[in-house]
Amino acid sequence: MSDSTPAVATHNPALQHHFSSMHQQMEASVMGMWVFLITEIMFFGGMFCGYMVYRYMHYGAWLAGSQHMDFWYGTVNTVVLLCSSLTMVLAVRSAQLGQRKMIVIFLLITILFGLAFLGIKAEEYYLHWQRAEFPGLHWDYSGPDPQGVSLFFSFYWAMTGFHALHMVIGIGLVSVITFQAWRGRYNSEYYNPVEISGLYWHFVDIVWIYLYPLLYLVSRKHF
Repeated sequence: MSDSTPAVATHNPALQHHFSSMHQQMEASVMGMWVFLITEIMFFGGMFCGYMVYRYMHYGAWLAGSQHMDFWYGTVNTVVLLCSSLTMVLAVRSAQLGQRKMIVIFLLITILFGLAFLGIKAEEYYLHWQRAEFPGLHWDYSGPDPQGVSLFFSFYWAMTGFHALHMVIGIGLVSVITFQAWRGRYNSEYYNPVEISGLYWHFVDIVWIYLYPLLYLVSRKHF
């Protein structure tokens, strides 16, 4: 009779009971986030389609309204979000390598970029409000086709407003992930929350990449 003791299989405490392996758990988490993002794509896609239809119907009003967009606010915010995507990628890579300190650092930088974006956007919103460019509540436009220009600004406030809301949610999500990373929850074997929060963050950035040219570039002319 052999005296050898059978090996006991180790169980990762981060593995949920309904998954057979960490790899399966990761794939399920990523797939779940992609399903959620598809619903978000349909949400923003409806607004983008509406924007393009009404731009075709009211091109002159869209052209006039676009002249009130501040090119530099939009451009700087685009650069800020691109930098935030880079730091988010570096945070995910650090998680894959099990570098706890670097995860926290890159996530904190990502949060700072997100707050910078919201701060710049808030300043831009304030300027539009000061110029009475908020349809319905604070609107005063004396140029041609005021109803069409009002429609343009309605799309502007709705599209950028919902995007800003998603950015606030993203900052909150990354803040929670950062706290958990600081506590040492993530390592090279378990970093699912870091990766799926990164997917959400990149989605929000990509939405802005489409908003930027549509609102600040496509119809803009320099007189």
